[in-house]
Amino acid sequence: MPERVKRNERLAAMGRILTGSPNRIFTLSQFGDLFASAKSTVSEDILILSELFSEWGLGQVSTVSGAAGGVRFRPIPDPQRAREELERLSKRLCEPGRLLPGGYLYISDVICDPEAVDFMSAVIARDYYDSGVDFVLTMETKGIPLAMTTAQKLCVPLVIARRDSRVYEGSAVKISYASGAEGDKIETMALSRRAVKEGQRALIVDDFMKAGGTLKGMCDLMDEFNVTVVGVCVAIGTTQPEKKALNGVRALMEVGSLSPDGAHVYPTPWALGEKTENTKQNQLEETK
Repeated sequence: MPERVKRNERLAAMGRILTGSPNRIFTLSQFGDLFASAKSTVSEDILILSELFSEWGLGQVSTVSGAAGGVRFRPIPDPQRAREELERLSKRLCEPGRLLPGGYLYISDVICDPEAVDFMSAVIARDYYDSGVDFVLTMETKGIPLAMTTAQKLCVPLVIARRDSRVYEGSAVKISYASGAEGDKIETMALSRRAVKEGQRALIVDDFMKAGGTLKGMCDLMDEFNVTVVGVCVAIGTTQPEKKALNGVRALMEVGSLSPDGAHVYPTPWALGEKTENTKQNQLEETK
């Protein structure tokens, strides 16, 4: 690193460092030592970055006060861009030919699209930055891409519940749960005892919800570990069946009517940032 770093070089480097580690706090001293600059100079740079990111809708660069304070970046989507992207994804899921036999909707290409998943995880993380989340929990396997990127946005670990325990993961807690549209199918899920700690706070993220049996199973699994679930989010939910195994689940998009021509998929008010009575009351504590 050269002895004297120009401001434009510092801004470029700081922007890359911050966006590469969302929600991680970097102290002013760290940047000061890195660029051989005074804290006052670093503070001015942060203010410039904050204004630029806000103006261009690139996310939020903010300072954190206190002994452990500093600066952090949160990739909070611009509301207008969020609406446009969610409408684009919804339209993509309405394409003819996605409806499979049995009333299933083909979504694998969307939930494995890096750009789409990166955007969806930013919308999910938006409301949980200040919830004290210790880890993101998902169920193997299709929900992993979305859950992984959400964990990265929140700067917390990803924990994966499995259909059965693995010898190489040590002793595990295993539960049975009801799944299926009618709740008449019994399945199992397991989680290593070393994966989480008592008293932690979890955000559950999955790809799809129909009746909600698997999501409720993950909530029940967290009860076994005495872990608080602060929220449950999915990429896509359904309006049918009306009665869900778990209430209060937040979906980015919802599947309404199904027809031979395809599915009717649309963004939810919560994903669009609209404050409705339902979204205000959509807290997990009310689901148990």
